[in-house]
Amino acid sequence: MATKPRFTKQGNTPDEPAVDAAASAGHTKHPVDEKLPPLKMATTGLQHVAAMYAGVVAPPLIVGAAIGLSPKDLTFLTGACLFTAGLATFLQTLGIWKIGARLPFVNGVTFAGVAPMLAVVGSTKDKDDALPIIFGAVIVAGVLGFIAAPFFSKLVRFFPPVVTGTVITLIGVSLMPVAFGWAQGPDTKAPDYGSMKNLALAGVTLVIVLVIRRFTSGFVKQIAVLLGLVIGTLIAIPFGATDFSPVGEADIIGFPTPFHFGAPQFAGAAIVSLCVVMVVSMTESTADMLALGEIVDRPADEKTIAAGLRADTLGTAVSPLFNGFMCSAFAQNIGLVAMTKIRSRYVVAAGGGFLVLMGLCPMAASLIAVVPRPVLGGAGVVLFGSVAASGIQTLVKANMDKDNNVLIVAVSLAVGLIPIAVPDFYHAFPENAKIILDSGISTGCVAAVVLNLLFNHIGKGRDADDVTSPMESGGDIAEQRGTPSAAGAH
Repeated sequence: MATKPRFTKQGNTPDEPAVDAAASAGHTKHPVDEKLPPLKMATTGLQHVAAMYAGVVAPPLIVGAAIGLSPKDLTFLTGACLFTAGLATFLQTLGIWKIGARLPFVNGVTFAGVAPMLAVVGSTKDKDDALPIIFGAVIVAGVLGFIAAPFFSKLVRFFPPVVTGTVITLIGVSLMPVAFGWAQGPDTKAPDYGSMKNLALAGVTLVIVLVIRRFTSGFVKQIAVLLGLVIGTLIAIPFGATDFSPVGEADIIGFPTPFHFGAPQFAGAAIVSLCVVMVVSMTESTADMLALGEIVDRPADEKTIAAGLRADTLGTAVSPLFNGFMCSAFAQNIGLVAMTKIRSRYVVAAGGGFLVLMGLCPMAASLIAVVPRPVLGGAGVVLFGSVAASGIQTLVKANMDKDNNVLIVAVSLAVGLIPIAVPDFYHAFPENAKIILDSGISTGCVAAVVLNLLFNHIGKGRDADDVTSPMESGGDIAEQRGTPSAAGAH
């Protein structure tokens, strides 16, 4: 009986993607390195943009509003963040030298930086200096992160399946409130926030995506989310939930002029705050790369993670040049990869191209903004739920018969869920501490790593099955999936 080939590493580096034995002989490519037909590349790439658009534009809108930017400057700042997100995505997916994980990752503005940036705005007497101070701190954090990337990546040895499965599950669960918030509407103060109309639009979109996934096949099935967003938006028009005014008000062409808001300024307190955010961002990116590596069947090793972190941090350091903020890998898109089974990094690179075009063409960017937030929320349930499901699949590979591993998962999930279940739980802690504690992914990840060290590495109870890293256990994972390695295929 024919079996699916297992793609395994052959001493790869970030410059030489992992391929199986057949691929090394020139017979086939790993799905991550496949280039799809242009139409399929464009539509599936657009899906990734639709899935992460709201996450990219939210930080500049929040920070810009706090500063009191004019509508024109606010549009400029949003376009700049889209433009820099596209550049960072190119770095991550296509890569140069030892920069870029060369996995299907979308990069964009991390929401973890919003709180400290708002703190900078609040402490700045002259609001015109707020953005230059933020940009200066982002540049320093990016440069220091780039230098630290190879050292930070060595932590990957402490991420066996019991840890990665827990973290991946937390990523999905942590994102679910975002989808639920979208489903209720774009403005928490609006009269129709959480109304039956908004929830119905979210529910209808969810049903449409599920129906397309269940009763179609091939290409149509793979773009179910994009079709759900389009159909959901059309359905929303008669109910007055779709606003086309941004399209008419947007300029056709606009370039993010370097240092539009002034030359960067370097303030100590802001630099420290954003460096803390960089550590949080690098922790989450490491977890995201491990998650995506498992999903696309190319486990992320130490070199891949170092290259991916270099892309994140270099993108961050360059972003302020074009008036953008700190960049990080977007977990939202992991769910899209898991659901569609399209693993090509070139698809995500195409999404990066759309982001650059939207940054250069505000009118194009406004088209994505037309999608009502409830419609996006309905699709988000599928996307983010897929991430959590992938985490559960990874936990299956861990030795959950051991009480130690059950405790690691139980406590780590509980710690990671605190900011979700009780958002003000850490209200009495210092602001800098809350930057880390309010990220359930980061706290859950740290808890899982520490508990794994305590129960499976230090003293009694050490077990080779539990201390093996995801990369070293690739063969075992293949056997548990029922897909033999290329060397052992019959």
